[in-house]
Amino acid sequence: MEYEAIIQELESLSKPENVKGMARFGINSKKVYGIKMPELRHITKKTGKNHELAEKLWHAGYNEILASLIEEPKNVTEDQMEKWAIGFNSWDICDHVVSIYSIKLLLFIKKIFEWSERKEEFIKRAAFTLISVLAVHDKKSTDNKFKQFYPLIIRESTDNRNYVKKAVNWALRQK
Repeated sequence: MEYEAIIQELESLSKPENVKGMARFGINSKKVYGIKMPELRHITKKTGKNHELAEKLWHAGYNEILASLIEEPKNVTEDQMEKWAIGFNSWDICDHVVSIYSIKLLLFIKKIFEWSERKEEFIKRAAFTLISVLAVHDKKSTDNKFKQFYPLIIRESTDNRNYVKKAVNWALRQK
């Protein structure tokens, strides 16, 4: 499935009433179609995993998680992680994109430390979402691996921004 066909399908599936509902849940509603996850997953079955297509969709600026669903995790680079993080404008995009990074474990841990010090709300959130995702996907690690994140969790537990606060709490509870 090509980019233009995907955009046409997104437009045909657009649900303006869902966009309003998404906004009530703190999901940024700029350039969003309001398509439910089952419909997005149906599109991903047609596209398959496709790094180039994911990049094109991401850079077009549509606030759907489709790019993260079709991205090929093995092709994600640190540069891409940083560029996509700068584009985080909503908790749902942040959390979905971060979940594709679990395959890049060493890079993943580096980003936790880097992003936890950033000022941008959703990039800081991404650091703690990464900890949560790591706890879910890295079943072989011991608790000692996660102890390195406690100082970050303690340091950022006083961040009063709702989306950071929730992610810090999530990271603490996950492991």
